[in-house]
Amino acid sequence: MTTLRQENFRRRKEKILAMAEVLLLENHNDITLSELAAELDIAKGTIYKYFKSKNQLYLELIILNEQRLLDISKQYHHNFQTYVSQYMLYNMLNSNRTILLHSIEERLTNNERKLNELFEQLYDIREQRILEIKDITQAYLESFNSAMSIRDYLSYIWTVTYGASLLLNSTHYQKAIGSRERLIKLYINQALMTPDKVSAIV
Repeated sequence: MTTLRQENFRRRKEKILAMAEVLLLENHNDITLSELAAELDIAKGTIYKYFKSKNQLYLELIILNEQRLLDISKQYHHNFQTYVSQYMLYNMLNSNRTILLHSIEERLTNNERKLNELFEQLYDIREQRILEIKDITQAYLESFNSAMSIRDYLSYIWTVTYGASLLLNSTHYQKAIGSRERLIKLYINQALMTPDKVSAIV
Protein backbone atom coordinates (compact mmCIF):
# COMPACT_ATOMS: atom_id res chain seq x y z
CA MET A 1 0.00 0.00 0.00
CA THR A 2 1.28 3.44 -0.96
CA THR A 3 1.72 5.76 2.00
CA LEU A 4 0.90 9.46 1.96
CA ARG A 5 4.60 10.25 2.11
CA GLN A 6 5.32 8.04 -0.92
CA GLU A 7 2.44 9.60 -2.84
CA ASN A 8 3.68 13.11 -2.08
CA PHE A 9 7.18 12.08 -3.21
CA ARG A 10 5.78 10.73 -6.48
CA ARG A 11 3.72 13.84 -7.16
CA ARG A 12 6.60 16.23 -6.51
CA LYS A 13 8.89 14.15 -8.72
CA GLU A 14 6.31 14.28 -11.51
CA LYS A 15 6.05 18.04 -11.07
CA ILE A 16 9.84 18.41 -11.38
CA LEU A 17 9.88 16.26 -14.53
CA ALA A 18 7.00 18.20 -16.08
CA MET A 19 8.73 21.55 -15.52
CA ALA A 20 12.06 20.16 -16.74
CA GLU A 21 10.40 19.09 -19.99
CA VAL A 22 8.84 22.52 -20.47
CA LEU A 23 12.13 24.33 -19.87
CA LEU A 24 14.09 21.92 -22.03
CA LEU A 25 11.76 22.45 -24.97
CA GLU A 26 11.82 26.21 -24.48
CA ASN A 27 15.63 26.29 -24.41
CA HIS A 28 15.90 23.82 -27.31
CA ASN A 29 19.07 22.29 -25.92
CA ASP A 30 19.87 22.18 -22.23
CA ILE A 31 18.83 23.45 -18.82
CA THR A 32 20.55 23.92 -15.48
CA LEU A 33 19.23 22.58 -12.23
CA SER A 34 19.42 26.13 -10.86
CA GLU A 35 17.01 27.31 -13.57
CA LEU A 36 14.73 24.40 -12.83
CA ALA A 37 14.76 25.07 -9.08
CA ALA A 38 13.99 28.76 -9.67
CA GLU A 39 10.98 27.94 -11.83
CA LEU A 40 9.67 25.54 -9.21
CA ASP A 41 10.47 27.95 -6.37
CA ILE A 42 12.43 25.32 -4.48
CA ALA A 43 16.03 24.97 -3.36
CA LYS A 44 18.40 23.38 -5.87
CA GLY A 45 19.30 20.81 -3.21
CA THR A 46 15.69 19.64 -3.15
CA ILE A 47 16.00 18.39 -6.71
CA TYR A 48 18.87 16.12 -5.65
CA LYS A 49 16.46 14.33 -3.31
CA TYR A 50 14.72 13.03 -6.45
CA PHE A 51 17.53 12.90 -9.01
CA LYS A 52 21.20 12.22 -8.33
CA SER A 53 22.25 14.14 -11.43
CA LYS A 54 20.92 16.11 -14.38
CA ASN A 55 21.63 13.12 -16.60
CA GLN A 56 19.37 10.98 -14.46
CA LEU A 57 16.62 13.58 -14.78
CA TYR A 58 17.07 13.63 -18.56
CA LEU A 59 16.97 9.86 -18.81
CA GLU A 60 13.82 9.71 -16.72
CA LEU A 61 12.26 12.24 -19.11
CA ILE A 62 13.11 9.88 -21.97
CA ILE A 63 11.59 6.96 -20.05
CA LEU A 64 8.44 9.01 -19.43
CA ASN A 65 8.18 9.74 -23.14
CA GLU A 66 8.68 6.06 -23.96
CA GLN A 67 5.93 5.16 -21.50
CA ARG A 68 3.56 7.47 -23.40
CA LEU A 69 4.41 5.59 -26.60
CA LEU A 70 3.76 2.29 -24.83
CA ASP A 71 0.36 3.62 -23.77
CA ILE A 72 -0.40 4.42 -27.42
CA SER A 73 0.48 0.87 -28.44
CA LYS A 74 -1.78 -0.53 -25.72
CA GLN A 75 -4.65 1.72 -26.71
CA TYR A 76 -4.45 0.96 -30.43
CA HIS A 77 -3.04 -2.59 -30.47
CA HIS A 78 -6.21 -3.82 -32.22
CA ASN A 79 -5.60 -1.87 -35.44
CA PHE A 80 -2.17 -1.41 -37.01
CA GLN A 81 -3.06 1.51 -39.26
CA THR A 82 -4.55 3.43 -36.36
CA TYR A 83 -1.53 2.66 -34.21
CA VAL A 84 0.93 3.89 -36.85
CA SER A 85 -1.11 7.04 -37.36
CA GLN A 86 -1.23 7.83 -33.63
CA TYR A 87 2.44 6.91 -33.10
CA MET A 88 3.61 9.15 -35.92
CA LEU A 89 1.28 12.01 -34.97
CA TYR A 90 2.55 11.92 -31.40
CA ASN A 91 6.10 12.38 -32.67
CA MET A 92 5.52 14.73 -35.62
CA LEU A 93 3.15 17.11 -33.84
CA ASN A 94 5.80 17.49 -31.14
CA SER A 95 8.79 17.34 -33.47
CA ASN A 96 11.04 19.47 -31.25
CA ARG A 97 10.54 17.04 -28.35
CA THR A 98 11.12 14.02 -30.58
CA ILE A 99 14.41 15.38 -31.92
CA LEU A 100 15.67 16.73 -28.62
CA LEU A 101 15.02 13.60 -26.56
CA HIS A 102 16.57 11.41 -29.24
CA SER A 103 19.67 13.63 -29.30
CA ILE A 104 19.97 13.53 -25.50
CA GLU A 105 19.57 9.76 -25.47
CA GLU A 106 22.35 9.39 -28.03
CA ARG A 107 24.64 11.51 -25.89
CA LEU A 108 23.82 9.66 -22.68
CA THR A 109 24.22 6.27 -24.34
CA ASN A 110 27.73 7.19 -25.44
CA ASN A 111 28.89 8.99 -22.30
CA GLU A 112 26.88 7.87 -19.26
CA ARG A 113 27.94 4.69 -17.46
CA LYS A 114 26.27 5.17 -14.09
CA LEU A 115 22.64 4.82 -15.12
CA ASN A 116 22.52 1.22 -16.33
CA GLU A 117 19.40 0.39 -14.34
CA LEU A 118 17.50 3.25 -15.93
CA PHE A 119 18.70 2.25 -19.40
CA GLU A 120 17.46 -1.27 -18.72
CA GLN A 121 14.10 0.18 -17.70
CA LEU A 122 13.97 2.21 -20.91
CA TYR A 123 14.77 -0.81 -23.10
CA ASP A 124 12.23 -2.94 -21.22
CA ILE A 125 9.46 -0.43 -21.97
CA ARG A 126 10.44 -0.41 -25.63
CA GLU A 127 10.35 -4.18 -25.75
CA GLN A 128 6.87 -4.12 -24.20
CA ARG A 129 5.74 -1.70 -26.90
CA ILE A 130 7.01 -3.97 -29.66
CA LEU A 131 5.32 -6.99 -28.10
CA GLU A 132 2.04 -5.08 -27.91
CA ILE A 133 1.99 -4.52 -31.67
CA LYS A 134 3.92 -7.57 -32.85
CA ASP A 135 0.89 -9.60 -33.94
CA ILE A 136 -0.93 -6.79 -35.74
CA THR A 137 2.30 -5.77 -37.48
CA GLN A 138 2.82 -9.34 -38.69
CA ALA A 139 -0.78 -9.57 -39.87
CA TYR A 140 -0.47 -6.26 -41.71
CA LEU A 141 2.69 -7.36 -43.51
CA GLU A 142 1.15 -10.71 -44.43
CA SER A 143 -1.92 -8.97 -45.83
CA PHE A 144 0.37 -7.44 -48.46
CA ASN A 145 2.35 -10.63 -48.97
CA SER A 146 5.40 -8.72 -47.77
CA ALA A 147 8.73 -10.36 -47.07
CA MET A 148 9.80 -7.50 -44.80
CA SER A 149 10.48 -8.46 -41.20
CA ILE A 150 8.62 -6.88 -38.29
CA ARG A 151 11.88 -5.39 -37.00
CA ASP A 152 12.79 -3.86 -40.37
CA TYR A 153 9.33 -2.44 -40.96
CA LEU A 154 9.06 -0.83 -37.52
CA SER A 155 12.58 0.55 -37.96
CA TYR A 156 11.48 2.02 -41.27
CA ILE A 157 8.46 3.67 -39.67
CA TRP A 158 10.74 5.24 -37.05
CA THR A 159 13.08 6.47 -39.79
CA VAL A 160 10.23 8.14 -41.68
CA THR A 161 8.87 9.60 -38.45
CA TYR A 162 12.20 11.01 -37.30
CA GLY A 163 13.05 12.37 -40.74
CA ALA A 164 9.65 14.04 -40.92
CA SER A 165 10.17 15.51 -37.45
CA LEU A 166 13.50 16.99 -38.54
CA LEU A 167 11.89 18.67 -41.53
CA LEU A 168 8.86 19.89 -39.60
CA ASN A 169 11.14 21.35 -36.94
CA SER A 170 13.51 23.03 -39.38
CA THR A 171 13.21 26.82 -39.51
CA HIS A 172 14.62 26.79 -43.05
CA TYR A 173 12.35 24.12 -44.52
CA GLN A 174 9.24 25.35 -42.71
CA LYS A 175 9.25 28.31 -45.09
CA ALA A 176 8.83 25.92 -48.02
CA ILE A 177 6.06 23.83 -46.43
CA GLY A 178 2.62 24.60 -47.82
CA SER A 179 0.31 22.64 -45.55
CA ARG A 180 1.80 20.92 -42.51
CA GLU A 181 -1.35 18.83 -42.11
CA ARG A 182 -1.16 17.58 -45.70
CA LEU A 183 2.54 16.81 -45.37
CA ILE A 184 2.02 14.90 -42.12
CA LYS A 185 -0.76 12.86 -43.73
CA LEU A 186 1.54 12.13 -46.68
CA TYR A 187 4.25 10.76 -44.36
CA ILE A 188 1.75 8.52 -42.58
CA ASN A 189 0.41 7.20 -45.88
CA GLN A 190 3.95 6.62 -47.10
CA ALA A 191 4.79 4.54 -44.03
CA LEU A 192 1.66 2.43 -44.43
CA MET A 193 2.08 1.84 -48.18
CA THR A 194 5.71 0.69 -48.10
CA PRO A 195 5.31 -3.04 -47.36
CA ASP A 196 3.08 -3.62 -50.39
CA LYS A 197 4.41 -6.71 -52.18
CA VAL A 198 8.00 -6.35 -51.00
CA SER A 199 9.97 -9.24 -52.42
CA ALA A 200 12.71 -11.06 -50.57
CA ILE A 201 16.27 -10.04 -51.45
CA VAL A 202 18.26 -13.00 -52.67
